[in-house]
Amino acid sequence: MNETHTKCLIIGSGPAGYTAAIYASRANLQPILFEGYTPGGQLTTTSEVENFPGYPDGVTGPQLMDDLRRQATRFGANIRSGRIAEVNFDVRPFQAKTDSGEWVSADTVIISTGATAMYLGLPDEEKYSGMGVSACATCDGFFYRKRTVAVVGGGDTACEEALYLSNLASKVYLIVRRDRLRASKVMQQRVIDKDNIEVLFNTNTVGLYGEEFLEGAHLVENRDTPSERHYDLPIDGFFLGIGHKPETDIFRPFIDLDEQGYIKTFGGTTATSVPGVFAAGDVADPRYRQAISAAGMGCRAALDADAFLVDNDLVH
Repeated sequence: MNETHTKCLIIGSGPAGYTAAIYASRANLQPILFEGYTPGGQLTTTSEVENFPGYPDGVTGPQLMDDLRRQATRFGANIRSGRIAEVNFDVRPFQAKTDSGEWVSADTVIISTGATAMYLGLPDEEKYSGMGVSACATCDGFFYRKRTVAVVGGGDTACEEALYLSNLASKVYLIVRRDRLRASKVMQQRVIDKDNIEVLFNTNTVGLYGEEFLEGAHLVENRDTPSERHYDLPIDGFFLGIGHKPETDIFRPFIDLDEQGYIKTFGGTTATSVPGVFAAGDVADPRYRQAISAAGMGCRAALDADAFLVDNDLVH
């Protein structure tokens, strides 16, 4: 079996993975990082990033990720294309297999595979991505000040997005396919009490429209009932609030996950339930989901991995 060994294997890129690679490289861990199917992570689909420190005039998502990647390679990180398709954390050193059949063994592993926003599955969502469609109100809400937006979803995530946007936008529609909200009672009350949030119950989004940018949504109320009604809702922004799916399927047999599939970390560190395996970024963060917090976790994961190697006499 053709196998490569490393002190630190980083699975996934994005702000967490690249930052982990920077710190691990500077610690002389000679990390190998596999970028996955989307090198740079979700930020590569973001046109403008204005809230990452160090870029006072803003920066495009692809440029930010390229800067982090180049910084990691400058310090010696071995960044490879491809995806880790299989792992075994029951043996030491840990084993990982790429989608091309290459085997890698590692004394420590940092998981930074991220979480993918869940979409409705409409073709128009991709068409207007970055042009009015977003899955992150905290990231993009700033661009919709004094404008009209809609949020899809009825749970806590959607309500949180709607409340955040209500402090920026002039009007927020919350599109809920059921006749009630699934969010906690506290979140429901906050939404109801907000004057500029209007909840559209029993409503489904069936399409989006606009010339170059998003201009509105095609909606249907009371679908498949005698009172079914189709209408268009003029909006400037359309936000998905139906949750995220962490990319943790291949790790499920080995490490502890929460009910949503996010990796559990322990003791205020990035340590997982398997000693020597660490998690950073959105794959272990269902709350903040920001580039800067992911980068911070990447730093912590690299420091935790280095400490683990020292404590277990694996630094030689």
